[in-house]
Amino acid sequence: MKIILTDAINDVNDIVKNINEFDLDSVKRQVEGLLPSFLNFLINLAVAVLILLIGWKVISVFRKWCIRSMDRLKVDHTVSVFLGSCISVVLFGLLIFAAADRVGISSASLLALLGSAGIAISLALQGSLSNFAGGVMILMIKPFVAGDYIICQSGEGTVKNIGLIYTTLITVDNKQVVIPNGILSGSPLTNVTAQDKRRLIISVGIGYDSDLKKAKEIMERLFREKPEVLKDEAMDVYVDNLGESSVIITARGWTRTEDYWKAKWDLTEAIKFAFDEAGIEIPYNKLDVKVVNSTSEQGCDAVKRTERD
Repeated sequence: MKIILTDAINDVNDIVKNINEFDLDSVKRQVEGLLPSFLNFLINLAVAVLILLIGWKVISVFRKWCIRSMDRLKVDHTVSVFLGSCISVVLFGLLIFAAADRVGISSASLLALLGSAGIAISLALQGSLSNFAGGVMILMIKPFVAGDYIICQSGEGTVKNIGLIYTTLITVDNKQVVIPNGILSGSPLTNVTAQDKRRLIISVGIGYDSDLKKAKEIMERLFREKPEVLKDEAMDVYVDNLGESSVIITARGWTRTEDYWKAKWDLTEAIKFAFDEAGIEIPYNKLDVKVVNSTSEQGCDAVKRTERD
């Protein structure tokens, strides 16, 4: 017990000694030395926030001005928006570096952090980045634009919108088809409406006993009378093939792209009516079916058996 009391008294003496040795003026001087640095940090932080706010506002105004300028230069609006977004991203990145440098953050450390984050994001979004790259290629090279009718492996329809990731098509029966840009940029496609005019080709088979010369005259007359067929372009009517059961006659002309389907459907119908009126046969496959009465067959078999008996 006496030993415990002695140890406690010694501990109290040590505490009193430390209190006596505590230099309050030294602590005050240290605090006064740190205060300017702290105030300087707060000032730099406030300036950095102010740089971000003002810079973001300036970048937004500059982006809108760039988009309007490109629109006045007849640049596709989707391309204008994309380029404006790219410009704003680059400028905002520079703005962040300027703000970080003001606070005292090393640019090298920030670059290393952004690089690591970029690698992680790119690995996680490989498919989306492929579609993004495809969207950039489509917007730059312009194999098609909004309003074109295209045919690709994933479907066909009129282009409604070209985004950076997906392209939207509207089919002839008013269905919406969304296709990734990576597929469109990496596979063959047909732009049906890219040209101002299209070649109209109609082939019809007639019987070998029909009047070939008259059939050619009818098709040529119908083509020349059709308003949608361009009169200043070449027009041909010829025997294309001698088939097993018919002679194939083909007529070719040119129409404006927007008139193609109307001209094709109207001429196909008119050729059928004109051939019928002229007595020109259009052969088709026939199947003759002979129906035999099974009761009669049984009766005949019975008669034959009786005769044999």
